[in-house]
Amino acid sequence: MSKSTFLGAPILLVPPSTAVCRRRLKMSASQNPITTVTRLLWGQSLPPNLLVSTARSTWSAAWHLMMSQLAPSDSAGRYTRPSSPFRLSPPTTTRSLHLYVGLPCPWAHRTLIVRALKGLHSAVPLSVASPAADGLWEFRPFAADTDTGVVAPGSDGANGCRTLKEVYNLRRGGYGGRSTVPMLWDADAKEVVCNESYDIIQFFNSGLNDVATNPGLDLAPPPLKKQIDRWNNIIYPNINNGVYRCGFAQSQEAYDSAANELFTTLEMVEEHLGSNRYLCGDTLTLADVCLFTTLVRFDLVYNVLFKCTKKKLLEYQNLHGYTRDIYQMSGVAETCNFGAIMDGYYKTLFPLNPSNIRPAIPAACEREALARPHNRELLSLNAVV
Repeated sequence: MSKSTFLGAPILLVPPSTAVCRRRLKMSASQNPITTVTRLLWGQSLPPNLLVSTARSTWSAAWHLMMSQLAPSDSAGRYTRPSSPFRLSPPTTTRSLHLYVGLPCPWAHRTLIVRALKGLHSAVPLSVASPAADGLWEFRPFAADTDTGVVAPGSDGANGCRTLKEVYNLRRGGYGGRSTVPMLWDADAKEVVCNESYDIIQFFNSGLNDVATNPGLDLAPPPLKKQIDRWNNIIYPNINNGVYRCGFAQSQEAYDSAANELFTTLEMVEEHLGSNRYLCGDTLTLADVCLFTTLVRFDLVYNVLFKCTKKKLLEYQNLHGYTRDIYQMSGVAETCNFGAIMDGYYKTLFPLNPSNIRPAIPAACEREALARPHNRELLSLNAVV
């Protein structure tokens, strides 16, 4: 107890009792209408079974409805990726090309990496969109990234549009389909050149050597074409799209099948990389670029959010070293905006993460960890050991 005065008369200040404190807490809680109603209905107990089952059924129906729009599936609940409607039609001039990307997207990331490795920064200007709450890609003029030099979202540098959908609609005849990234745009003709990622990286690799600062780099040398195609035919369905087949599966059977194929393929590639620096031996190819953009997202996103939980990438010694090897190549790290990647999945894919809470970045995915020596150069046929 302590003394105070009121109009000159001493009074005692007595601390509130435990019972009083509890009543105050209850009054505070009762200001939340949901808390008030639930306590009136069933007190401190869990909700009744009927309410739980009704909520479960309602959420399940809503989830399937949202997933049908987000990730179309077949009758067995297997995710089926829509095809790209704009395949490459080489432009008559390369002076007005503009690349649109979104940082969370691994398919767009492919184009950023090849653009960086070939030295096309000046030849192909870039606009980076962000995923919006309504599912559209939007431009945020004042967005910034704390990592200096890392590609970050911003405004539309070619057309000044608010959303990527508006850019697509600028083409002759407009456009009513899905406005996806990556998208290569002809700024003079106001036309979509291509929105198929592999077409774009092939074009960046060999079609712009006259304006590239690193024209000597060939990520698809003719002698390796069959090997590259073989690896792409393995990696795309089972790993690149395999993680999405796990995360977007709408039946247990569809998930089990996708997860089995994903991890069986990862084990096979892990064994192969035990004696080969890259997929096709000592030469970095487009197949490696395609594999890397999935691997660098694996522990960040797919392992948790997409239920690819059998093993982490960190548990694969060769695959993790291979990922660090590519990450440390000149210009590649700057294309990896881990904060934007995680936001794009955890804060946008509402059906998979209704809370919108983004987990902490795994320690093995921090830049310092990815910069650790990989020693994979020792696998090169020409290495001196």
